[in-house]
Amino acid sequence: MLTTKAKTLSLHKARAAKTKPCGLVKVQEVASSPGLRIFGRRAGSAGEIVRQVRAGFPFSRLVSFQKASLLSWGTIAHLVAIPQRTLTRRQTEGRLTPEESDRVLRASRVFDLAVDLFEGDVSAARQWLQEPQPGLGGEVPLEFVSTEVGAREVENLIARLEHGVIA
Repeated sequence: MLTTKAKTLSLHKARAAKTKPCGLVKVQEVASSPGLRIFGRRAGSAGEIVRQVRAGFPFSRLVSFQKASLLSWGTIAHLVAIPQRTLTRRQTEGRLTPEESDRVLRASRVFDLAVDLFEGDVSAARQWLQEPQPGLGGEVPLEFVSTEVGAREVENLIARLEHGVIA
């Protein structure tokens, strides 16, 4: 566990690293950077990402996110609001629903931002996402990510921390 001093130092040093360990795309980058990759595949535009979400991601993309994030399957299931039994069924079917795909995209977007905050340190990002944060009123970021409004709050907190605005 990081000490408060270590967290503060990490946060002050953290700047947007170019590494994207999950191969995912941040939404704000989509419009300005055609040809980016999402889940290890090319995503030419926001429109292409929308089409992929509407079609439902292949289950393998969720597996890629789990491997890159090293979050447990129980945490992933809770994070993207897919019960364990449904995950098993989706694995057999080979595809997520559009709604599930949208939640996976949202979770991966926030995870990538946290990894950027900690300059590519996946372990530190994962730990930060799983601990209560004062800037969220003592709530756990991964709990907030279960809704779009909550995910935006976590994104805003990460942006404030990246720019040295603590709280």
